[in-house]
Amino acid sequence: MPYANQPSVHITDLTDENVKFTVEDTELSVANSLRRVFIAETPTLAIDWVKLEANSTVLSDEFLAHRIGLIPLISDEVVDRLQYPRECICDDFCAECSVEFTLDVKCTDEQTRHVTTADLKSSDPRVLPVTSKHRDDESSEYGESDEILIIKLRKGQELKVRAYAKKGFGKEHAKWNPTAGVCFEYDPDNSMRHTLFPKPDEWPKSEYSELDEDQYEAPYNWEAKPNKFYYNVESAGALRPENIVIMGVAVLKNKLSNLQTQLAHEATNDALAI
Repeated sequence: MPYANQPSVHITDLTDENVKFTVEDTELSVANSLRRVFIAETPTLAIDWVKLEANSTVLSDEFLAHRIGLIPLISDEVVDRLQYPRECICDDFCAECSVEFTLDVKCTDEQTRHVTTADLKSSDPRVLPVTSKHRDDESSEYGESDEILIIKLRKGQELKVRAYAKKGFGKEHAKWNPTAGVCFEYDPDNSMRHTLFPKPDEWPKSEYSELDEDQYEAPYNWEAKPNKFYYNVESAGALRPENIVIMGVAVLKNKLSNLQTQLAHEATNDALAI
């Protein structure tokens, strides 16, 4: 069956933090589906099981477990190879569905000891806290201050943790959301009037605007329909921005394929019932 239209994609900007691209010749519903999938259904890794073997800090076990769980982890090379915990045949944790982290810090000095993501030790060198990505790079602009602070220890206090990172997606919990923000626009000059500005001259113009400097809004066009969508996908660090887009499209494609298969089965069953 031929497609109703053939969308085209053009990448306008790609950095380590975000990707900007345009999609043409598709529907608004499809464009919004992509946005939602990038945020809520693109899988990443996040710490989901924490055992505190020693905790004499000022924070409770639950508070610390929550803080550790929200640390973004680099997932690019591993997430596709790991299984979801609910699909793995192991009893608890194994190399096929999880990555182990350990943390063992004790303050023995009078000076306050900062426990950060640099103290987390991973069983897989490919899965590290996002802030540790450039730790060994001498030419990096990153410094010690970029590590995420977990807790502060005073003399005699100790924190010993064992944790496991699992595969999941943002619909389950926000810690698996790979994006810092995803947005798209389709009417940079507001010719469709889907947004009503009380004073158009007081609103900043879109970076994709084609209006002259003395114009603030295009004339109303009641026949116009959304056809070109300008995306900006910003990564939180767990996945590279281009991987968020590629994996998100794959997830949406898989969901539509499953729907098509299910509908075909229903049609077959209805035919047999007749």
